[in-house]
Amino acid sequence: MSSIVKKNFPVTGLECASCALHVENELKSHKGVVFAAVNYANSSATVEYNSGTTNAEDLKSSVQSAGYDLLIEAEAESQQEEFKKSHYRSLLINTIGASILALPVVVIGMFLMDLPYANWIMLVLATPVVGWFGRNFFINAIKQARHGTANMDTLVALSTGISYLFSTFNTIFPEIWHQQGIHPPVYFEASAVVIAFIMLGKILEERAKSNTSSALKKLIGLQPNTVIVVQTDGTESERSIAQVRKNDQILVKPGDKIPVDGEILSGSSFVDESTINGESLPTEKMAGSKVYAGTLNQKGSFILIARKVGGETILAQIIKMVREAQGSKPPVQKLADKVAGIFVPVVLGIAIFSFVVWMIFGGENALSHALLALVSVLVIACPCALGLATPTAIMVGIGKGAENGILIKDAESLELAHKVNTIVLDKTGTITEGKPAVTNIHWNVDKLRLPEMQKLLSAIESLSEHPLAEAVVSYLNPPSGDRMVFDHFESLTGRGVKAIWKGQTYLVGNQRLMKDFLVNQTDDQLNSIKIWEERANTVVSFAAGTELIALIAIADKIKESSALAVASMQAHGLEVYMLTGDNSNTARAVAEKVGIKNFRAEVMPAEKAVFIKDLQQQGKTVAMVGDGINDSQALAQADVSIAMGKGSDIAMDVAKMTIISSDLQIIPKAIRLSKLTVNTIHQNLFWAFVYNLIGIPVAAGLLYPIWGFMLNPMIAGAAMALSSVSVVSNSLRLKTRKLGK
Repeated sequence: MSSIVKKNFPVTGLECASCALHVENELKSHKGVVFAAVNYANSSATVEYNSGTTNAEDLKSSVQSAGYDLLIEAEAESQQEEFKKSHYRSLLINTIGASILALPVVVIGMFLMDLPYANWIMLVLATPVVGWFGRNFFINAIKQARHGTANMDTLVALSTGISYLFSTFNTIFPEIWHQQGIHPPVYFEASAVVIAFIMLGKILEERAKSNTSSALKKLIGLQPNTVIVVQTDGTESERSIAQVRKNDQILVKPGDKIPVDGEILSGSSFVDESTINGESLPTEKMAGSKVYAGTLNQKGSFILIARKVGGETILAQIIKMVREAQGSKPPVQKLADKVAGIFVPVVLGIAIFSFVVWMIFGGENALSHALLALVSVLVIACPCALGLATPTAIMVGIGKGAENGILIKDAESLELAHKVNTIVLDKTGTITEGKPAVTNIHWNVDKLRLPEMQKLLSAIESLSEHPLAEAVVSYLNPPSGDRMVFDHFESLTGRGVKAIWKGQTYLVGNQRLMKDFLVNQTDDQLNSIKIWEERANTVVSFAAGTELIALIAIADKIKESSALAVASMQAHGLEVYMLTGDNSNTARAVAEKVGIKNFRAEVMPAEKAVFIKDLQQQGKTVAMVGDGINDSQALAQADVSIAMGKGSDIAMDVAKMTIISSDLQIIPKAIRLSKLTVNTIHQNLFWAFVYNLIGIPVAAGLLYPIWGFMLNPMIAGAAMALSSVSVVSNSLRLKTRKLGK
């Protein structure tokens, strides 16, 4: 049976943004692939494919045919890390070697050209730089040429190769130039120093890129490598985290990181859960309490039973979401991708055109200037700056979000959030704590019938999934024993439930349900309902046929941070709405307490989505914040969807952002983060475009007719290296920016 599978694979062999685009296009053209995106900044590919048509091994073969590799094994992550370390070590050794030999070449080429055998000394020193330390540029360029493509390595190999071969020829056969009365020009310093500069730039770039994913590394570091498993006979044994299975009993000592999601069997402690919920104060845990992987045990020891292991834990899901989000692309990246895709061929064309123009109109120094222009254009052009502009900012932004309790599912939502001008809040579990409790019950039956009615109400509510039903069952606290069997039970969406027992119809729900079934209510009862609702209570009615049996007042405590959060949103110019399925009196009371002027009550789940659509048709960019299954349709409709971390899994699956701590004050931070990230992307793209728009014409010799200035290839190499580093460094500035309160 086939299904759509979404996976994230490490990619090796990426040298520039053009490489990433080649791999992405190769994957997209592969049969069975629904979606593919390759991120140059973190060397990863996110692929959605039909498992009945293709598989990971086929994808790997396809990428290998393009000259790269896809790591698909279980240890892919560790393999990629080892590959990165090995690549970095090799790059560092080659850079040091190239720099040591390039330095005297520069000194001789710039200041000591009259030194005896100067050209031969430079040839000897430059040959190992070009032929050995810089060999990867040529190897990769040849590999690309075999596949009919070109990348950054092609530009470097052509520029340094041409200048080296031309200089070598002139050193070995100087008489050809001497016969024309010209001193043979050599550019050994250009070939050697360009390679050294570009490798130095790559080292700085690699180090900066590794910093962009530091948040993800921190999350991964929250997982302990080994655990102590307690056997049924009480003996203890140490195992790797990968060997832990569901229902294993694990001993957690003071100071240990909790390895899996589970439930405490024995013992007690205080656990720092700030990594999961953002709360700074430790939470007291005892037998029966739930604990989560990645949180830190502080004082006591306890034994837990594993409920979720491996990729099922909340921490694993957070890591997966952050990784996928960091690999995703926002719409603004599309332009950069298009430019990067045609960049290298265009640069090659400009370089050849510059050479031809100088050869025709360059006068007596035509060849010298033509070669300088050719080499400088090839060296200064930098698709890497374009390729890194967006993904590095996105990676840092999403990582900073994770550190602040904001889980962002994709780059598009991060880019769009800064445009939000309207926030729609669900009431229960979003503005309120989502833990309703019964505050009062008025029974309308005599003492003889009361026990049976209490048992019946508890039985009906135990079959309902609504949070209010749980509050009623918890309040009545029925004795365990035989469950009541109903002839019929039906959930009436947005109103309540209906049950038939021994031929009698029973109703539990809101006023709309009571009116629909013509339940008789006295003026005193209606007045009690009104008073309770004005005190922010939700009233549930219990009826037998048309007879009202009981009125139940249920209150859901408003979060302490909700009023501050609403005030903060309004201070940031956001229009705030509240939607609830609750009655208008309760809704008004809650809205007044938190400072919301616009609210809608008695709204059905489908009506929430319609309301958001109406706002969008008015030209508003809407963010919906909810926590329940009934919010999922509205979340899907909104421009930006935000789920509360303590809500339902379905809401979190639908939403593009999740607030782990369920604190509404985080939402203005998320919007601020979006603004900072988008501004950084625009700055990066502006710099990358402007750098190339100015640098390439200058390298081609545009300023020579005006000021007599020809760009030295060494300076071009330094500029090219710094362009990528500057873009990544600008993205890293995001880490230091404050998101406010």
